[in-house]
This record gives sequence, structure tokens and C-alpha cells, in this order.
Amino acid sequence: MNRSHALFIVMSSCLLLIGDLRADEMQNRLKLNIETHRVFGSEHPGLYKHPASITELSNGDLYIAYYGGSGEYSTDTAVYGSRRKSGESTWSAPAVIADTPFHGDGNPVIWQAPDGMVWLFYVNLYGGTWSEARVKAKISTDGAQTWSDSFMLSEEPGSMVRGKPIVLMDGDYLLPMYHETGSDREVLAADTVSYFLRYNPPTQKWTATNRIHSKQGNLQPQVVQLTNEHLICFMRRGGGYGPTSSGYIQRAESLDGGHKWSDATDTEFKNPNSAVDVEKLQNGHLVLVYNDHMYERTPLSIAISTDQGRTFPYRRDIGGGDNSFAYPYMIQTRDGKILVLYTTNHRTSIMLAEFPESAILDMKRN
Repeated sequence: MNRSHALFIVMSSCLLLIGDLRADEMQNRLKLNIETHRVFGSEHPGLYKHPASITELSNGDLYIAYYGGSGEYSTDTAVYGSRRKSGESTWSAPAVIADTPFHGDGNPVIWQAPDGMVWLFYVNLYGGTWSEARVKAKISTDGAQTWSDSFMLSEEPGSMVRGKPIVLMDGDYLLPMYHETGSDREVLAADTVSYFLRYNPPTQKWTATNRIHSKQGNLQPQVVQLTNEHLICFMRRGGGYGPTSSGYIQRAESLDGGHKWSDATDTEFKNPNSAVDVEKLQNGHLVLVYNDHMYERTPLSIAISTDQGRTFPYRRDIGGGDNSFAYPYMIQTRDGKILVLYTTNHRTSIMLAEFPESAILDMKRN
């Protein structure tokens, strides 16, 4: 073998090695990548958009429901729905799917049950504050193509919904609810409480659990089931929106399968009186999304627990800067990807972040 031939072989081997390294580096970057897209902005119906929810339908489509109008308490607000078909990247034009004449509608929760029925839960406003709201619902039996008439789920003044239901290990559904009190739009009263409505599919009956109390009040619970008997939920704190040194996410638990709940206590996680969400992944890990600040809705952060919620050592911000990132709503799709929907730009834009769990887990290892 002559020297030039040997040199060619060495250079080729180096190029192959560099190519392998670049391929490995690209794979590592993909594992850490978080793709964030603006789904809807001010050019879409309902200038005010806050909050939104998302579900994956049985055919693989994604479906978003949000409420929009001229303002939070306006009587012109309605619930809009939009679909991203499986394998596509664009969303359909938002269309009204719930609108109550002379009353505002808000906080839609879209969810498909195991039997294929799609549920739409939403809030109906009967006054100047949410303490005068009711909760209504609709169902769809054709994959959110058409909807039933609306029906009242809770007529109690101050009834509110915001979080996705879960299917319990015994087959019942558990729908997060809360009861908001007071007439001050800038302070959530200390007697604001969280609870759940439990649905039994064979009997089609809804029953309420006890109410979860805490010193500042709590609302908008998000729940996961750890074992047949043990469930935990995380909640937004009550109180005001100004600077504080004691704003923390609230936590409660059930030890009897979700029938009875403890009072709430502070967690280690900061909370600026803003919504949080939690999801139990297919591998049993828990993912928490929240604003890591005591009185500002920035940054938007992700934390993961691999020990059933005892510790959350894996953390990463997915939104930050001089803006607000609020009302996150999270699901895991069948392909394992984590999706987080949230609002920003003064509640005129809906954003969607999509990422694998490794995008958060690998941050600690690097």
C-alpha cells in the first residue's frame, strides 16, 4: 500500500467518524428539542383567548377548544373548536361550538372518554365575576364533528371547571372542579375551594367529593392516580396577584381511590396565583407545568418526577422573558410526545409546545 492510499484510508475513516459524531450530536439535539408554535393569534376569532384545552382523538386527530371574545367577563365570549388532522401540521379555522345568548362562556375542557364519546365542559357566566358562574357540558358521538345541545352540569353559583378528567382504575371518571367565591376580581377569596365530580359510566351519575380547603384558598385542581387507592392533586393558590414571598402551589391527596380528599398544603413550587397542570406519563413518571415565580406568570417551567411525586429533580423552562405564559394544559399523545398548550401576548395568542420527555430528563445529566 502506498502512502497516498494509506492517507486516503485514514482521511476517509476520520470523515466517517466525524459523520457518526455529527449524527449522534443531531440525535442528542433532537432529544433535547422543544418545538413551540403559535396556533392562534389576534387574527383569529375572539381577540381575547384564555384559556385553551387540547385532546387527542381516537383517530389520531388533535382537537383544541378555547374561549374568546372582547374580554374575560364579556357577554360576547364563546367557545371555539379547531382540529389538526393526524399527520398534518395545520389547524382548521376555529368555529363556534358553544355560545350562550346574553351570557359569557369560558374555560372549555375538551376530552375524549375511553368509549369514544367526546365531552366538552365549560363555564357559563351569570354576572360580573366568576362567583356567579355555572358549569355546562355538551357531548359528541362522532369525534367532535357535531355536538349535542348543552346541559347544566352544576347549577351552584361559583361552580367552575378548568382541568381535564382522568379515568380511574375502577373505570369511573374524575372531573376537576372548583367553587370560586367573592366579588373582587383582583383577589381570590380564602374560602375558594377545589373538589371533584365523579362519573360512573354504567349509571351515568355524577357525584361530588368533599371540598379541599386551605389557608389562602385553592382552585383549578389537576389530578393523577398513583395506585388504586392513592391520588394526588396540585392546585393554584388563592389570594391576590401582587408581590409576595409566600406564593406556592397547593397539594392534596386521597387515600381511598379519590372519594375523600385531604386539606391542601404548600409545596416547594412557586405559584403567582396562576393555573398549573400535571400529567402521569405512560411510564409512570409525573410531569408538572407551572410558572416558577411567586407573583409573575413567567417563566413557564416543566418539572418531572420519577418517584411518584416525592421529588422533581428534572426541570427546564420552556417559556420566559418579558411576557406572560399562563394557563398551561398538558397531555401526552400515544406516540409518547408531551404537548403543552398555553396563552401569551396579553391573552391574544395560543401557543403549543411539543417535546419528548428526554428534553427535560437529559437536562440534569448534561
